[in-house]
Amino acid sequence: MIKINGEKVNADGKNISAILADMGYSEKHVAVELNKQIVPKAEYDTTFVCDGDNLEIVRFVGGG
Repeated sequence: MIKINGEKVNADGKNISAILADMGYSEKHVAVELNKQIVPKAEYDTTFVCDGDNLEIVRFVGGG
């Protein structure tokens, strides 16, 4: 199990791109932090999560 935005999720062994797709996020509109380190968008396909990891997904929202 990993934590995504504070909630436990069974996503062990998935890459960040797959997790974002499963959750309905567009890679263009989010920033991802894995274990308190920002993950560059170019590394989403090659960065895999493991049991105990913490993932934070922040979605950009426009407005004024």
